[in-house]
Amino acid sequence: MTQLATDILAELIERKRRCLLQLRDVGHRQLELIESGEMSALLDLLASKQSMLLTLQKIERAMDPFRDQDPQSRQWRSPAHRARCGEMLQQCETLLGDIVTCEKYCETALVERRDATAVQLQGVQHAGQTFGAYTRGEHQPSQLDLTSER
Repeated sequence: MTQLATDILAELIERKRRCLLQLRDVGHRQLELIESGEMSALLDLLASKQSMLLTLQKIERAMDPFRDQDPQSRQWRSPAHRARCGEMLQQCETLLGDIVTCEKYCETALVERRDATAVQLQGVQHAGQTFGAYTRGEHQPSQLDLTSER
């Protein structure tokens, strides 16, 4: 059986869909790690996510020659094959929307965590300054004179 250009296109779209599914799942895990404060595990996850993004980029570049084609002039194995490819492409668009939404949640959660950490660090710094003032003798405790007679 000879391979049609649309067979290649369908395979690329399927690879894109699988990659986007992985990215969506990683995004959900990313949010869990942010919310639980597991920053070391988050950094490991982000490193693996980077390789997935590079894979997605390669797939997109491989699809470039098909972007200039007239979709109506493409030869498909069957109308069902064409419909399946269209469904996968729609799934890709939906997944991409889910990924973008999750990324926004992750960004918001990270900003909130950063701000909360900054407040905690300020409290620690103030406590340290107060402790330092006491240990340097800058603050003289009040003294009662108990030796005088009445």
